[in-house]
Amino acid sequence: MTTTTATPTATRTLPALNRPVAVLGGVAAAVVANLIVWGIGAAAGGSFITTEGGKVMDVAPGGVIFMSTVPLLIGLTVAVLVSYLWTGVLRVGAVVGSALSIATIAMTVDADFDTASTIALSVMHVVLVPVIVVALEGVRKSITAR
Repeated sequence: MTTTTATPTATRTLPALNRPVAVLGGVAAAVVANLIVWGIGAAAGGSFITTEGGKVMDVAPGGVIFMSTVPLLIGLTVAVLVSYLWTGVLRVGAVVGSALSIATIAMTVDADFDTASTIALSVMHVVLVPVIVVALEGVRKSITAR
């Protein structure tokens, strides 16, 4: 006769986050992750230079920091402020923010970046998706735990 013992499987859950930690931590995580992606893109030969309206623009690393910080800071702040009145906005914000992040890849592809820069900048848009979801779901978990 054989005996088997069941071992419990570990369930991974998102942490409950208060609003300031979700917003500021999310922005910081996105900036760090996108700077890592930028470094990989630069090592792969990406110049991160484009020409728009006859002007040459270098979008890295300052542009990476700015474009990782400002939209995410605005979007997360609006979502967590509205969540004081309506908790459902957190899920809506996660979906809308993620969709906008992915949709704006088209602007990167449309610009005249070199291939390595285009790929790295596109990956940076994708990196924002888990940041948005984790930050807003963490706030939702914090609210529903009360």
